[in-house]
Amino acid sequence: MPLNVAQKLIKDHLVSGTIEKGEEIGLKIDQTLTQDATGTMVMLELEAMGLDYAKTEASAQYVDHNLIQVDSKNPDDHLFLESATRRFGMYYSRPGNGVSHPIHMQRLAKPGKTLLGSDSHTCANGCMGMLAIGAGGIDVAMAITGEPIYIKMPEVMGVEITGKLPDWVSAKDVIFELLRRYDVKGGVGKIIEYYGSGLDNLSAMDRHVIANMGAELGATATVFPSDKEVKRFLKQQNRADDWIELKADKGATYDLHDTINLSELVPLVAKPSSPGNVVPASELKDTPIYQSYIGSSANPGFRDFAIAAEIVKDRQIADSLSFDINPTSRQMLTNLVKEMHIASLLQAGARLHQAGCNGCIGMGQAPATGRNSLRTTPRNFPGRSGTKEDSVYLCSPETAAASALTGKITDPRTLDFNYPKIKDPDESTVDDRLLDKPLSYDDAQKTELVKGPNIVSIPEMDALPNELKIPILLSVGDNMSTDGILAGGARVLPFRSNLPEISKFTFEAIDPTYYDRGMKSKDTGGHAIIGGYNYGQGSSREHAALAPRYLGLRVVIVKDFARIHWQNLVNFGVVPLVFTDEEDFNMLTQGDILEFTDLRDKIKNGNEFTVTIKGKEGKINVRHALSERQVNIVLHGGLINWIRQKQT
Repeated sequence: MPLNVAQKLIKDHLVSGTIEKGEEIGLKIDQTLTQDATGTMVMLELEAMGLDYAKTEASAQYVDHNLIQVDSKNPDDHLFLESATRRFGMYYSRPGNGVSHPIHMQRLAKPGKTLLGSDSHTCANGCMGMLAIGAGGIDVAMAITGEPIYIKMPEVMGVEITGKLPDWVSAKDVIFELLRRYDVKGGVGKIIEYYGSGLDNLSAMDRHVIANMGAELGATATVFPSDKEVKRFLKQQNRADDWIELKADKGATYDLHDTINLSELVPLVAKPSSPGNVVPASELKDTPIYQSYIGSSANPGFRDFAIAAEIVKDRQIADSLSFDINPTSRQMLTNLVKEMHIASLLQAGARLHQAGCNGCIGMGQAPATGRNSLRTTPRNFPGRSGTKEDSVYLCSPETAAASALTGKITDPRTLDFNYPKIKDPDESTVDDRLLDKPLSYDDAQKTELVKGPNIVSIPEMDALPNELKIPILLSVGDNMSTDGILAGGARVLPFRSNLPEISKFTFEAIDPTYYDRGMKSKDTGGHAIIGGYNYGQGSSREHAALAPRYLGLRVVIVKDFARIHWQNLVNFGVVPLVFTDEEDFNMLTQGDILEFTDLRDKIKNGNEFTVTIKGKEGKINVRHALSERQVNIVLHGGLINWIRQKQT
């Protein structure tokens, strides 16, 4: 049978299950990616599991999120991560080297391989002909120990690309077009595979931009073929020997299908506060902005900065505007300096920041209160920028640069000069000096972990009781993001290796009383949360499941879940349930007491059962989608307990 690229990648790495929609499959993982906001917990999990040395072909730990060193917490954790990577035989990307996704693409990504990362934008490396999947940290820890990743077999959605991008339109507008059509749930349960003649007009970094924001569609992964453009990119990175061709067979089919004609696209903008709230930039004409921001893993390429530099060259940004430039890697920054693009940006009035995630995760560059921020970042969830009542618009580098000149959201096609033509440098600088290579096995075994005072081991979690009588501590609506559950930013992320401390920030923007009420519930059997559609969208941070679990969360009942957060709840022993009848959500209110009887038996023996609402003389029907393996994990109280039990 002819296979598409996604099916080939899955077939080559399948270790259990069958390639049938909805079936649980196990996939061998070749490479892993962790970043510092999630990696500290991964390293603590590897220590708890007793790992001697990474079992993958390549595992890399990047320091790109927590770069601000206002006290000792972040630098202490950097030293811990460095020591852990030495101890476990992994690559270590030092602070200032840049954002994980483009660096991994430049230095380690290989066509035909699988990549699992504890960052939801790991899917960006699908641009290289890889099956790249974001997951919770403990799933990545398991992969580092040689275990498969288990997922529900997705549908494969083929998107045919035709035509060529017009002037002033770029790759960001391609993914915005898909978000305009399908919104933030459109990719749930799907791998999105791009193919067609138009790919000849998209560079490897253009494809990175598109693949990166597959996470915003909720997709399991984004896949591109490995073709002559990927070959060109690897040659430019002095890695020509890593290239293999990988493309769909003639006659390959897809479960779903759509087409994008690049020639018909226009500059697009996602309005606050969702990446799916997309409209043409022309509809937002004259919307004033305080900030224009270029960078992040969603626009990490040389041309993304170079085009902005050429647009503002010999011009001046608008008065009272902050023009923030966040380079994505030292290597990229070096090339931009050599080509004089940084000089053009600075002379126009730009503010240059260190290579890293920075403002994308709310780590600096927060906008002023009540002012609009225009960003090339992938997300604009409420408060993610670091400003509580923020107003963030998402756009392409062209739109960001044009708007920086005018001080208002501007369709770049309306500028009174020709579109600058950008090409990659004739001699690109390749620099991996801040990417430390793994130690040998013998040297790794001699390495001691360096633990600062902020690093706290993961507390033990109890098994799931058979009887629960618990209150609904919180009721939330649709599209509750992991940023809303547990924020990022400079206030919160320094406590990523200290669960008791980071849990104090749980749901603080939704209900500041949640922490205190949760702590009290721990002594009385725990609590439940109910919600609407797409619960847990956004970041893969497992702290958004682990912190509520630490505070006594036992059950979440919603209309449906985002994939990664659903898996994270399972991994920490929280029962993820869905309303059989969505109208039952309206029967429940915060404070209601839910009674679960014979819960362990009901979960084991079926996927649908009844829950009693105490005092209302009512009942609701709920169901779960757990595999037999996941049922066992939940019953044991989480993946760590399950692993320990298997080892005894």
